[in-house]
Amino acid sequence: MGKVTGFLEYERLEEGYEPVPRRVRTWKEFVITLTAEQAKVQGARCMDCGTPFCNSGCPVNNIIPDFNDLVFRGKPSDWRLAIETLHQTNNFPEFTGRVCPAPCEAACTLNVNDDPVGIKSIEHAIIDRAWTEGWVLPQPPATKTGRKVAVVGSGPAGLAAAQQLARAGHDVTVFEKNSRIGGLLRYGIPDFKMEKSHIDRRVEQMKAEGVAFRTGVVVGAWPEGSRVTNDATETLAAGELLAGFDAVLLAGGAEQSRDLPVPGRELDGVHFAMEFLPQQNKVVAGDRLHGQLRADGKHVIVIGGGDTGSDCVGTSNRHGAASVTQFELMPMPPEHEDKPLTWPYWPTKLRTSSSHEEGCGREFAIATKEFIAGSGKAAGKVVGLKTVHVQWQGGRMVEVPGTEKTWKADLVLLAMGFVSPVAGVLDAFGVSRDNRGNARAGTGAAGGYATNVPKVFAAGDMRRGQSLVVWAIREGRQAARAVDEFLMGSSALPR
Repeated sequence: MGKVTGFLEYERLEEGYEPVPRRVRTWKEFVITLTAEQAKVQGARCMDCGTPFCNSGCPVNNIIPDFNDLVFRGKPSDWRLAIETLHQTNNFPEFTGRVCPAPCEAACTLNVNDDPVGIKSIEHAIIDRAWTEGWVLPQPPATKTGRKVAVVGSGPAGLAAAQQLARAGHDVTVFEKNSRIGGLLRYGIPDFKMEKSHIDRRVEQMKAEGVAFRTGVVVGAWPEGSRVTNDATETLAAGELLAGFDAVLLAGGAEQSRDLPVPGRELDGVHFAMEFLPQQNKVVAGDRLHGQLRADGKHVIVIGGGDTGSDCVGTSNRHGAASVTQFELMPMPPEHEDKPLTWPYWPTKLRTSSSHEEGCGREFAIATKEFIAGSGKAAGKVVGLKTVHVQWQGGRMVEVPGTEKTWKADLVLLAMGFVSPVAGVLDAFGVSRDNRGNARAGTGAAGGYATNVPKVFAAGDMRRGQSLVVWAIREGRQAARAVDEFLMGSSALPR
């Protein structure tokens, strides 16, 4: 490494945030990226550790020590080589540099007894500078194979696969049911976490590489009454894709939300998070919606303590909610992990997001028993809910007597995760499903990502269930190699 003793000399520096009063008045990103000099110092903290566990902690296996060292060296040519190094393993570091929880940092050797290297902030700095300097350019193939591949779904898995397959020389068409490309990247992540211009410029790059995009197209029958965002104006039968393409990759998201079947669930004002969040993203993009779900002046309860719940908190605060409270069924985790026990794996610990810091009450070990209906003018609408605290005994959830409570609530958002892909696409192709409702497809070297249906593959949330953006990119890249091998007999694409 360029600075062997850097980890002894420099402290970790976090990316900054715009002040809360300023940032909640806008839908723009508010993270203050490291300057080139700050990134250089943070790169110097990367140890010459011998075995970089960060590489395996990262699902796409980013070559982290190398780009850290290049940023430390600091010349323009070093920064350019840093983005080339980053792009070797990650098609879209501007996505992961913003929304990835950074399992690489949990695995950092320095994290054993100190603060880990700020890998995510360095990645963020590299890709933002690369775009500013004009270093991110289309990479069209030198020759074409004449083979045609359909990719169903334009989230991170579908986009990564499409880009890799296009660069291998195949004619790739991406089908998306909504009016804009991006899948859950566009419709599930608020703009204040990731502005959608980052997706748009990648789409332009991919078009220049030969990828075709068809929006507003549903592949297969769409389940009637589905609450998943869907702007489709055209339907394609699975047989049309099988007849018109040499391979089909199913890369849709795990969009079937986990429900909460308690009394009062049918009341107006109780909604899935994925009814609430996509609407705001569409409004930010310039769409005009009739009857948008909004939190203005309302007492909002968010049920679910994960990232989607946090996104609901941040969106509600920007709407001007009267109050926001987030419920989590599990007990409050420890504030600090037991590093000797958990390192280099992802630890369970209390995580406070930027949205929580903007204003949010948090309740742990709490279960919702009933949604309360109003009367008079509020008849049929939710006006509150009843809860009870719980504890876990022998793996079972037990209610704690005497902890019942009634909460005021005008808007309840269910953000308890996703159970499976929407069934229509898988059923249309006749793809077998595992016991969680995902496409059954392995990842082995022989026949990886292939389903039971000839020439149909599956990757990302469609195959592994709800997961991280970085896992989706990994799956898309690996599935692209599997499809390329299927079509050509061998592949030069990376694993």
